[in-house]
Amino acid sequence: MFPCQRYLSPPLSRREMLSQAAHGFGAVALSSMIAPSMSSAAEATSTPNPSIHGTHFPAKAKHVLFLYMDGGPSQVDTFDPKPMLDKFHGKGAKEVLGKVEATQFANIGAMLKSLWPFKQYGECGLPVSDLFPNIGTCADEMAVVRSMVSPFSEHTFANYFLHTGHGQQGRPSHGAWVSYGLGSECDDLPAFVVLNGGLIPPGGMDCFGSGFLPAAYQGSVFTSGEAPVANIRPSEKNRALQDSKLGLMRRLDRQRLEQLGKVDALESAIANYELAARMQTAVPELMDLSSETKATQEQYGLFDDFGNTRTYGRICLTARRLVERGVRFIELTCPGGNGDRWDQHGNLKDGHDKNARTVDKPIAALIRDLKQRGLLDETLIVFCGEFGRTPFAQGSDGRDHNPYGFTIWLAGGGIKGGTTYGATDDFGYRAVENKVEIHDLHATMLHLLGVNHTQQTFRFGGRDMRLTDVFGHVVHDILA
Repeated sequence: MFPCQRYLSPPLSRREMLSQAAHGFGAVALSSMIAPSMSSAAEATSTPNPSIHGTHFPAKAKHVLFLYMDGGPSQVDTFDPKPMLDKFHGKGAKEVLGKVEATQFANIGAMLKSLWPFKQYGECGLPVSDLFPNIGTCADEMAVVRSMVSPFSEHTFANYFLHTGHGQQGRPSHGAWVSYGLGSECDDLPAFVVLNGGLIPPGGMDCFGSGFLPAAYQGSVFTSGEAPVANIRPSEKNRALQDSKLGLMRRLDRQRLEQLGKVDALESAIANYELAARMQTAVPELMDLSSETKATQEQYGLFDDFGNTRTYGRICLTARRLVERGVRFIELTCPGGNGDRWDQHGNLKDGHDKNARTVDKPIAALIRDLKQRGLLDETLIVFCGEFGRTPFAQGSDGRDHNPYGFTIWLAGGGIKGGTTYGATDDFGYRAVENKVEIHDLHATMLHLLGVNHTQQTFRFGGRDMRLTDVFGHVVHDILA
């Protein structure tokens, strides 16, 4: 007791002061996960501060499918044919190229021609190697960028940079930025889903993390099986018992929030629990592909002789179903067992053959299926590795890492199909025309989603942080 009435209540802790002064960003996470009316992009544009949430102009795309090609496919063996490699095949790399940059393993062999012939596809005449005969049939939907560069030649740092716009761990993923800025159109599935085909990239889960953004925006990783998330099926004997437990949790959570005020970690945990409860109904239905016709399943390769085609086909079909349900950002990773991802330092022919066989049929099916359903125009597809490969051999039958010039492609929402942009030199080694940085890719992705990349910010560490840092330009020439 303090009868003198001079007792001073303890001051707010630093955490309490910051969380209350910031109006509880965790509440934003909670509302975006729980209240459908608050999570749509249309609602978000009317929020008081459009520089943080919502679109800044009409969006061309509502969803992103990020097809991550783990390890770095060889640009000169896929979408960037180089006849000069045939002419100088077997010649010394330094003799042909002059200066050769330091490589990851310092085992520089002779110039190595492509092991696969190229053919022209579509009305645009896009040259695609025999690795991708099915994707080639979608050439008129694709914009191929042949002049990508990265500042990192090592997988982990390059992956952080590709996924977060920064070469060190701890920054928010591009998927977290998108879900933070735009929310979700679906209230019973996460806004950012990673469909794990079997390989988590070097760099681990930080490639999909929320960094300094509220924790509710990190990626939710689904495996490729019928039970993609742990504990997705209730353990209680009946629904009434589970509802009783959930009701008790809500009351306890509410009491704790009243005691502590707005705390991001707590609010995000509550949001995740609430979402998890709804996912126990939504996810089993999502993963049940029996409602898909046999023709659709065949198109995606679900009955293919090659097991990894079946695996990747399943996650591609699941990705289409996630788009239909309003999930905002979906990243697909590759299955293992194909010769160390796309990272063929040796045995290039076998490794790239297996990796291409894994993804070629399912990706082409995904593009055609989205188009047939009227969803391609609102879905941006990005096919991308963290870097490319050298035009000279590592040893005798591999290619080392090459961040100086490599190829990606985009299709769908807002992309000018049948387009080729940028160029590497005669040997596919360095980008020499219309160089495109990873920051430019991120800026372009956000632009197609209706977001000005310079205005979507989050205050952290005394400055307004953004996905593109202080860099990035929209690549307008590939936009419709």
